[in-house]
Amino acid sequence: MRLATFNILHGRTLRDGVVNLDRLAEAVRILNPDILALQEVDRDQPRSHQADLTAVAAEAMGAVSHQFAAALSGTPGATWIDATGSEAPGHPSYGISLLSRYPASSWQVIRLPRIPFRFPMWLPGPRKVIVVDEEPRTALVGHFDTPDGPLAVANTHLSFVPGWGRYQLQHIRRDLAAAPGRVVLMGDLNMPAPVPERITRYRSLAKHPTFPLENPTKQIDHILVRGHTGEVEHSSAPELPLSDHRALVVDWRISPTPRRG
Repeated sequence: MRLATFNILHGRTLRDGVVNLDRLAEAVRILNPDILALQEVDRDQPRSHQADLTAVAAEAMGAVSHQFAAALSGTPGATWIDATGSEAPGHPSYGISLLSRYPASSWQVIRLPRIPFRFPMWLPGPRKVIVVDEEPRTALVGHFDTPDGPLAVANTHLSFVPGWGRYQLQHIRRDLAAAPGRVVLMGDLNMPAPVPERITRYRSLAKHPTFPLENPTKQIDHILVRGHTGEVEHSSAPELPLSDHRALVVDWRISPTPRRG
């Protein structure tokens, strides 16, 4: 089974600033995942040709099940509000998506706690202060029927605000505690390894720097697993023709779940 997570920057390529749907489809074909977690996904946004980027990716990988979860309704950086999940078709939205070559038995959207006010934040790298109007964050959970048995997979894109993303990750861990069997958590967690492992007590399946795109220096994109983990046959963080992140890919051979009794 191949797992992949990729922050697609709404399909934009840094070198030319263009969103090209063919590039997105080609990137997904290169990844060739069985289960794919995408972050910074547009739907019906003018900047991405009012396309459904989840549908573009689903067609490229041959997904039999896929789901988009809007985090915000409207245009990022302009006029937007928290998404409710009841947005009308054709209304611009932005969020995350989960795609699979295995059928899904159910989906769940987890609305994560958000900082409810604007505040100044010091960025030590560029040495400047910015005013943060933190966007809403979500997690999307799919329950898939795989050849190796049921598998719960969660995708999320957490806050970059120090401490707040950790609080959101704790929230996800509590919500996933009730899920039986194996659980995979993927996404742009906006925190370096090994912090996600310590917070969730899940095991990391891949350790590669994923950001920035060229000469990456830190891993903020992660694939974690809870339960009987099996064997990682190969993992990588390929550079693809779009985004400011590298994707993270794991070829995972799942071990049989021990029988009780």
